[in-house]
Amino acid sequence: MDWFKNWFDSFYYHTLYRHRNTAEAQLFIDNIIKYVHPEAGSRILDLACGKGRHSIYLNKKGFEVVGVDLSHNSILEANKSANDTLHFQQMDMRELISKEPYHVVMNMFTSFGYFQHKSDNLKVLNGVHSILDHKGVFVLDFLNATKVIQNLVPEEKQEIDGIAFTINRLIEDQTIVKKIHVQEGGISHDFQERVSMFELKDFEEMFSQSGFILLNHFGNYQLAPFDPQKSDRLILVAKKV
Repeated sequence: MDWFKNWFDSFYYHTLYRHRNTAEAQLFIDNIIKYVHPEAGSRILDLACGKGRHSIYLNKKGFEVVGVDLSHNSILEANKSANDTLHFQQMDMRELISKEPYHVVMNMFTSFGYFQHKSDNLKVLNGVHSILDHKGVFVLDFLNATKVIQNLVPEEKQEIDGIAFTINRLIEDQTIVKKIHVQEGGISHDFQERVSMFELKDFEEMFSQSGFILLNHFGNYQLAPFDPQKSDRLILVAKKV
């Protein structure tokens, strides 16, 4: 079952994650743009853009930006900020198409590894490869699976605006699973998040198979060196070959 179709489009998803750190997200964009150094006016795709917080900031920095996401409700909200150089489209990341090539594709905040079959994840990478220009760069911001597993919190409870969230975390079939039970009054819902436990070697293999060469990798939004035991993130910068 495609868990992401229901969860990412739900009111409860946006309630649970509404306090994401905007300053941290903007810091990452500032640092990665300085590192990649695309020319002013470059075309950038924000892959799995959500409500567009990264896209909007990238556009303010002078880039032509398109954000795509599977969630209908997220794209509706993002489109409130659209302008002549900022556009949003509802799209499955496995079916990327574009009339014009992009100079940079960015996939942020662990928006990869959602699919049960490796072939679907490769479809995403092959699609990114196909829409990049001949010197195009792909930036992928992923969790550090090693540290997540070592520090896994089995159960967490939160209450937000009278809605009770019970979150259970476990490892299942090389996948980090988060089971989310929602209780609002007498109504309850159950959702899941599932992310493959990809490590650096897995990305190196997938990038090679889809026509990318890994240029560099970092361990946090300050672009510090990656340490499998200590780093919060695994940030990869790859180039189309």
